[in-house]
Amino acid sequence: MYDFLIVGAGLYGAVMAERLSKAGKKVLVIERRDHIAGNAYTENVEGINVHRYGAHIFHTNDTEVWQYVQNFAGFNRFTNSPVANCKGELFSLPFNMYTFNQMWGVVTPEEARAKIEQQRKAAGITNPSNLEEQAISLVGTDIYEKLVKGYTQKQWGRPCSELPAFIIKRLPVRFTFDNNYFDALYQGIPVGGYTKMVGKMLDGIELRLGVDYLENKEELDALAERVIYTGPVDAYFNYRLGYLEYRSVRFENELLDQPNFQGNAVVNYTDAETPWTRIIEHKWFEFGKDENGNDLAKTVISREYSSEWKPGDEPYYPVNDERNGSLYAEYRKLADKEKNVIFGGRLAEYRYYDMDAVIASALNMSKKLI
Repeated sequence: MYDFLIVGAGLYGAVMAERLSKAGKKVLVIERRDHIAGNAYTENVEGINVHRYGAHIFHTNDTEVWQYVQNFAGFNRFTNSPVANCKGELFSLPFNMYTFNQMWGVVTPEEARAKIEQQRKAAGITNPSNLEEQAISLVGTDIYEKLVKGYTQKQWGRPCSELPAFIIKRLPVRFTFDNNYFDALYQGIPVGGYTKMVGKMLDGIELRLGVDYLENKEELDALAERVIYTGPVDAYFNYRLGYLEYRSVRFENELLDQPNFQGNAVVNYTDAETPWTRIIEHKWFEFGKDENGNDLAKTVISREYSSEWKPGDEPYYPVNDERNGSLYAEYRKLADKEKNVIFGGRLAEYRYYDMDAVIASALNMSKKLI
């Protein structure tokens, strides 16, 4: 009945569905949840587009990806400039000259570099072997203790000395007064939210929500020539080799009868004592206004709590350690043997994907299939 059955209506599945459908293929999209857009899903609450599964800020240097998404949404000019709160002290993120001035009173890049080098030498670090040593090498002991250590250990549920060094390398360190978190040519939030954007991608394509592929696999497989699977790769094989590990996130949402709670979209709480990792105030992703440009009298905040994943939880961040890397490699071998099944996206490939990379991957795969 169909050329392709696409399992999952997140970004990877939606891009594949749009591209294949436009090429004349007959496509059916199924989704286990009751909504489209995956973890980028936004829902309207009192005129505010709330990111149900955490903040999603689109950023890319890929011109092809940027031009592609422009077909389905206009983007505002939102720039991600988080604030770090350490026991009531506020610091600029990512680490930049504002941060160094707030921490040490230095005013020039030379002074900041000298301070970091002094603290690195005092810690005796020459070849960083874990996240703690890497962080101290990059930003010094003071910043590590106040702004990295507590936050990271809450997020990953492990001491920084037991985490790989590469995790912290994603965090920008700048000796300028640039507090734009993403060093990307294009950045913003889709006007009207991600759900609206993905809805346009799927316009005119058959979609069934609330359908669990793995519970109805044989029946659904019979509907199409090929399957594009975007769910967890270990779940596809019924966890026969064991579970891949993730970190999960729990959210506490509040609708507040006030116009401004924290004055910024993202505030990270970096001390170990505060149980949540950050608070998102969703209205500031769109400058505190609704779709018609009106100021919003209320606000919605989300406190985020990081937790160890267990079966039944929503998987967010893959735990990229040696054990999980080896286990995924074995699942990858099984996946490669599956005839007529394509595994794509963050869960099927067990990797952390920025949104633009997910879209680029789907565009490349769709070209091969077409």
